[in-house]
Formats: sequence, C-alpha cells, structure tokens
Amino acid sequence: MAQPLEAKVLVFDADDTLWENNVVFERVIDDFLSWIDHPTLDRAEIRAMLDDIERANAVAHGYGSKVFLRSLGECLERLRERPATDVERRDIEELAAALIAHRVELMPGVADTLDALAGRYELLLLTKGEREEQQRKLDACGLLHHFGAAHIVPEKDVETYRWLAREHGFDPAAGWMIGNSPKSDIRPARAAGMNAVFIPNANTWVLEHDELDPADPGVIELATFGELLPLFRPGVSR
Repeated sequence: MAQPLEAKVLVFDADDTLWENNVVFERVIDDFLSWIDHPTLDRAEIRAMLDDIERANAVAHGYGSKVFLRSLGECLERLRERPATDVERRDIEELAAALIAHRVELMPGVADTLDALAGRYELLLLTKGEREEQQRKLDACGLLHHFGAAHIVPEKDVETYRWLAREHGFDPAAGWMIGNSPKSDIRPARAAGMNAVFIPNANTWVLEHDELDPADPGVIELATFGELLPLFRPGVSR
C-alpha cells in the first residue's frame, strides 16, 4: 500500500464537496428555460446568455441565491427587451423557492471520513458566498464539530489561501485543499503553495470550471470523498 501523504492541515470546500448544492440551481434553471419559452432562441442560447449575466453579477455582487434571482430577472428582461413585471418577478421567485427549502444532504462517506481524519489532522472549512446563506448551511450540516474553524469568504483566490495559512500558522506546503472546483479550490490553492485533492462533481457550476495541469504532482484527483482515507490514513506516524 502506498505511503500516506505528508500533511498537517486539511482544508475542505463545502458546497458540492461536502454536500450537493449546485444541482438545485440547475433544476431551477431548467424550469426557468421551460418557463421562458422564447420564440426564436433555443435553450442552449438562453443558457449561454444567463451564464454571461451570472459571470458579471458574480464579480459585481458575489454569490448566492439572491444574486442568482437577480441574474434570472436580468436574463428575462434582456429576452423580453423590457422591465420585468411584478407577476414575472413573483413567478421567478416561485421557480427558485426550492433554493430556500433545500435541505443539506451530505455526499456519501463524508461524515465517516471526516470523523476518521479529525483525530489526526487539523481540519478547516473554507466556503465562499453570501454569509447568512452559507452560515445556514453550515449550521444545518452537522459537521462543524470536526473543524477547528469554518471561514465564509466573498471569494476564494490566491490571497485567500495565503491569508488562511497565515491565520492558522501553517506552512502552505503542509496544507491540502480538498474541493470540486478547479477555479476556486484547486488552482488558487496551488498558486498559494498548497497541495490539492480534486474531487469532481458532475453538477459543478459552469463558472467554476477551469483547466488543470494533468502533470502537476501537487494535485491528486479522486472519484469519491471516501477515497481520502487511503491517502491520509489516521494513526500512521510521520
């Protein structure tokens, strides 16, 4: 069996790594595209327009359900070439009601894996988004007792990871970032000197996609969360 990896601190993403998240947004988008029923543009063209709007709004306003609703409304107005009516805005809010009602559902193996790792490593949680919304999910997930700290940040860029290492006093080379997003989890963590474990999620938001270097020895790709245990085996001396 391969030797366990050298590590002192394991940093975990939350949405779409510890629990499903974006799949709910995708269902709302699918309903929105059906509701629009545009006479000339097909679903792919409207989705491309919505992606552009979301990209701009993420830069200007951040992330979360409120910004998502804003993007849907702006997409509607661009398609209709007029302001949205009160009825249309209520219809969009009804389409997106599932975002508020959605329960936090953990990925398979998450609870047991964190339970095993927590006794051996310092575990940190790093998530981005609207603070109140992310805190609600953190409070509901039942996992916070595993983590030495949980941070909600507006963006996960290189400076965020450098700040995290300074804040918790660890050498970035001794830290591993575990997440599903090449853009927010893997590439900036690597640029800050950390190693990374990439666990792809088929429902990862399109704006979080990015290219990874397949030859980068500091990135390991896994198929499931539970596969972390053979990499970071608790109870093995270093």
